[in-house]
Amino acid sequence: MQQSTDVIDDDQIQIEDIEIRLLLEAIYQLYGYDFRAYSRASMRRRVMHRLTMSGFPSVTQMTERVLRDRQFFVTLLNDLTVNVTEMYRDPEFYRAFREDVIPVLKTFPFIKIWHAGCSTGEEIYSMAILLEEEGLYDRTMLYATDIDKNVLLAAKKGIYPIDAFKQYTENYRRAGGRKSLSEYATARYDSVIMEQRLKRNIVFADHDLATDQVFGEMHVILCRNVLIYFDRPLQERVIRLFDDSLDLGGFLCLGTKESLRFSGNEDAFDVINKSLRIFRKRQIPHNA
Repeated sequence: MQQSTDVIDDDQIQIEDIEIRLLLEAIYQLYGYDFRAYSRASMRRRVMHRLTMSGFPSVTQMTERVLRDRQFFVTLLNDLTVNVTEMYRDPEFYRAFREDVIPVLKTFPFIKIWHAGCSTGEEIYSMAILLEEEGLYDRTMLYATDIDKNVLLAAKKGIYPIDAFKQYTENYRRAGGRKSLSEYATARYDSVIMEQRLKRNIVFADHDLATDQVFGEMHVILCRNVLIYFDRPLQERVIRLFDDSLDLGGFLCLGTKESLRFSGNEDAFDVINKSLRIFRKRQIPHNA
């Protein structure tokens, strides 16, 4: 009896996996968002969460709703996109950025920085503050991109819960902040609003790493804790995209669980900080 139950369970999982692939294909064909090369396990968890929350008996029936109801698609999109972030997330990274990257950036007359997968914007404002404290903000253009237009709208507004600001302040201190984080935001009731001066050199734009093309010529690209949600071929595509989008001598910053290994582009970069995944594109190609 146990064996029979196991077979039924395996068949159900296989059917669900097929349904999920068809759902992701439908989303791509109708709405243009490409999640087909994201980690299968990650996509399965998120789709099944929405299935449970919405009460549909099958993924196929939920797909029908997605195809006919854009508002429901937006709800599902919020489940599929990854929006885990905070100001000065991984403070040691920002401290290393001050020490290893800023001295090089100070030699440039103009600086272009791309934050790919900016989510709701906490990390792009963290970088803007760091650059202002280093006297570089006025000659920097920051490009903040994400696949999700809803989180981009939130990032543009720069309004965050006041309850989270205590953690942000501690992160800022550990990251080597030189003032008080409260100097960069205004408290309003139960929220804080980032100062307008931090937004003046930030361009927010939607960009899909799975399908869109080069975003160049950048001096720094930050894409931290995004690649871990992609399968290996998509990771390789994105690393090639970053390589093509970086100037020679430009910096690539990944998350601590991400790597250039096996990407095919590892030899194009020197390691600046191994543990914090800061790399620099070689000014002379490795095979030159």
